[in-house]
Amino acid sequence: MRKVIARRLTQSFNNEVPHFPLNIDIELTKLLEARAALNAASPKEGEGAYKLSVNDFVIKASAMALKKVPAANATFTDEAILLHKHADIGVAVAIDGGLITPIVWKAETKGLKQISAEIKDMAARARAKKLKPEEYQGGTFSVSNLGMFGITSFASIVNQPHGAIMSVGAGEERAVVRGGAIVARTMMTVTLTCDHRVVDGAVGAEFLAAFKQFIEEPASMLL
Repeated sequence: MRKVIARRLTQSFNNEVPHFPLNIDIELTKLLEARAALNAASPKEGEGAYKLSVNDFVIKASAMALKKVPAANATFTDEAILLHKHADIGVAVAIDGGLITPIVWKAETKGLKQISAEIKDMAARARAKKLKPEEYQGGTFSVSNLGMFGITSFASIVNQPHGAIMSVGAGEERAVVRGGAIVARTMMTVTLTCDHRVVDGAVGAEFLAAFKQFIEEPASMLL
């Protein structure tokens, strides 16, 4: 596994992909409120029970942003740049000996509860090495979240053939300026690493602006 990871990422980072990062800070106040309210409404146990994570919102918002900015939902081939109809999002999962990216297919069509259940199921089966190849091969976009480890900011290497990968840091209280006053807000730093052959700076910036809107106003994902 390490040999495959080393070969693919060295190929991506050094030889084939002209990459660049874009950073943005996002406020989580309304998202955390929405998450708390939705989790409070979950049955305590049984088949209908659920527990949403911030990452579930990140995956849904990523899918919605890719649909809003379709030029970012693209992959590179020698013959053409492929624009994809659906947002098929690979979610990086750490396993013994390396990592794997199971895919949430057609993520834009799924609700938070379904996304959450799929990610939990695939992550568990990934760690048990029981994923099927069709569950982790392909996809159009990647998300890597290290916030649970306390990492506040990082830049991932593009996972070919995806046109971009988004790195999500931890939410933390920071001093920010709102209406001319310094206040404490829970903020999250996100870095989008782009394959410049597919996603240039303007497209990447447009995607991050859409993603920021969906995260800061989670109700807009219902529209």
